[in-house]
Amino acid sequence: MSQNQIESLRAAPLPAFQHIVDGRQVSASDGGTMAVVSPIDGSVLTTCARGTVADTDAAITAARRAFDDGRWSDLPPAARKKTLLKWAELIEANALEIAVLGVRENGTEIGMALKAEPLSAAATIRYYAEAIDKLHGEIAATDPAFLGLVHREPVGVVGAIVPWNFPLMIGAWKFGPALAAGCTMVLKPAETASLTLLRVAELALEAGLPPGVFNVVTGEGAVVGARIADSMDVDVLVFTGSGGTGRRLLEAAARSNLKRVYLELGGKSPNIVFADAPDLDEAAKVAAHGIFRNSGQVCIAGSRILVERSIHAAFVEKLAAHAAAIKVGDPLDTATQAGAVNSERQLLQNLAFVDEARALGRNVIGGTRILQETGGFYMSPAIVADAKPEDRLFREEVFGPVVAVTAFDTEAEAVALANDTSYGLAAAVWTTNLSRAHRMVRKIRAGIVHVNTYGGSDLTVPLGGVKQSGNGHDKSLHAFDKFLDLKTAWVKL
Repeated sequence: MSQNQIESLRAAPLPAFQHIVDGRQVSASDGGTMAVVSPIDGSVLTTCARGTVADTDAAITAARRAFDDGRWSDLPPAARKKTLLKWAELIEANALEIAVLGVRENGTEIGMALKAEPLSAAATIRYYAEAIDKLHGEIAATDPAFLGLVHREPVGVVGAIVPWNFPLMIGAWKFGPALAAGCTMVLKPAETASLTLLRVAELALEAGLPPGVFNVVTGEGAVVGARIADSMDVDVLVFTGSGGTGRRLLEAAARSNLKRVYLELGGKSPNIVFADAPDLDEAAKVAAHGIFRNSGQVCIAGSRILVERSIHAAFVEKLAAHAAAIKVGDPLDTATQAGAVNSERQLLQNLAFVDEARALGRNVIGGTRILQETGGFYMSPAIVADAKPEDRLFREEVFGPVVAVTAFDTEAEAVALANDTSYGLAAAVWTTNLSRAHRMVRKIRAGIVHVNTYGGSDLTVPLGGVKQSGNGHDKSLHAFDKFLDLKTAWVKL
């Protein structure tokens, strides 16, 4: 990856993007489009189709037909595997183009985007493709006069609604296992991050996925997403996004066909640093990157740092130094470490949290809008060094480069503060005390607890939340559980 390659791709004009439905590019039924605004400089990059109810129904019908006629679900697992591996190869071959396209649309710094988006998506598709012909049914240990067989069968049509922060990575966590299992899919990207998923859908067709197996419909959540949730022909719905939307999807499932709904709803994740942390500077550095990379727009971001009081001042000083060293700027510059905020709306929401902390008299370091002359949406990392448990910043997800730092005195207090949230997605603990590490892993209510690190877990382990962070799991072989039904055959011999 060279800067010259990136600049050439940046300069490339973009076509108007359309839906991918039943193996074809199609425009919105009413001709509607949405402007694609780049957070890099506020310019309009191109347009994509503004999906309608009719568009969504067409995609669901195509997915239903493709599942029911067995063109994908009836293929031997090894045949699906071959096609999916070809798809992964094509994504890797076009990785830089796809990454630059995504950065132009959502502002993630290119170094992270290349690894976390196309390369991650290719790895995810490959992981589930390689796994699917190794999953077997069961023979029950029962009365020898009977044969009990447990079959694993694809659930049917899957609806997926994915967010704007890492659309390819999170999208692949859903379509990778779903398609490998033999399901068909209708996917709705976020309004501000659709282009890479449309491009990858084109490559899916090139790889040989049959028409109707993988459909992508762009548009507004209140139209396209709502129609997927209301559909009687969607068997499973998977979603990553806000709690409010998650609740509406559950209500829609209850109104329609009681489709299973799996939700990943974000978090307010505690990063706990004890005085016996193995390396305080390393803890501060990792904590800074755990909240400020991708401008804080990460589901598992360590947005609450709980620090033992005896080291609080020293830790804040180190954290501030590492935050100041992060280069915020043009996300297509390879030297940039944190890119643009996804939209002006999100930027203003981030700044409102910082302004509120200042109004409360908190010690705020950084947290200002910068690079306004570019026309883009940028802010410096914000550290609220003395956040209180009653502060809104301590309790609500910002989804931006804003971190609350709070002191504690005892292990019991650290646990209480960590669990004092409606969320339960991720957490971390820094300590050299092995017994304490195990106690914290057990006592903290979160789907993943890091010890002496933050982030970076691979596909071999599940990611899912507890409490209001959602249900079900992405990643690992456990992801198949959402997309495979168990069917019993009870045979008298």
